[in-house]
Amino acid sequence: MFVEGTLRWQVTEDCPWDLLMALCLRDLAGMTDAGEPPLPAVAPAVLPSSAGALARSTLASSVQTDTAELRAQWGAWWRRTAVRESRPVASALRPPHFAEFDRELALQDLVENNYEAAYAWSAARFDEYTDSRTRRHASLTADVVDVVRDREHALRRQAGYFRLDLLVLPLASSGAWVVAPHTVAISQSLRDDSSAFRRWLRPIVHALV
Repeated sequence: MFVEGTLRWQVTEDCPWDLLMALCLRDLAGMTDAGEPPLPAVAPAVLPSSAGALARSTLASSVQTDTAELRAQWGAWWRRTAVRESRPVASALRPPHFAEFDRELALQDLVENNYEAAYAWSAARFDEYTDSRTRRHASLTADVVDVVRDREHALRRQAGYFRLDLLVLPLASSGAWVVAPHTVAISQSLRDDSSAFRRWLRPIVHALV
């Protein structure tokens, strides 16, 4: 996690591993409209493993499959993982049994059947984010600090307390979505575009400061 700010205000930026896995598994399950609000599909699209494809084929042909149950369990996982305070410090996804989901069996099955493909995809995306953040740290920091300082200058005072948590995710559509109190999921494409990001951030800061 990267943190910018002062004792008065704080903007955090992160690409949480469990959220990458959650979005990847959502897409593999064909539930791209799950979540509130639903986020776009991941990019690049993830390809299922042979085991995952076979499991989905079996599930699709089974009248006992409760898609609503899987959606509800996935949604609960997403909500508790999106919030910084309730997100586990270490990933909850621990093979081979994924005990975190012992009471969410539909979700546990989804993870077990697709873990290999989801892990490979998430690892690649996490490395891309980390490399980009390291190479562009100064400019990415300036994107936030400059907007706040411009607002302070316009108001002739220092910013009061505010906090904004940004979840930078590899999504197929550029944009930003409020997913929890003071928590916004933002596409990697929007975060990479300095001008567009500043245009998006400016009214947010104006409302908060």
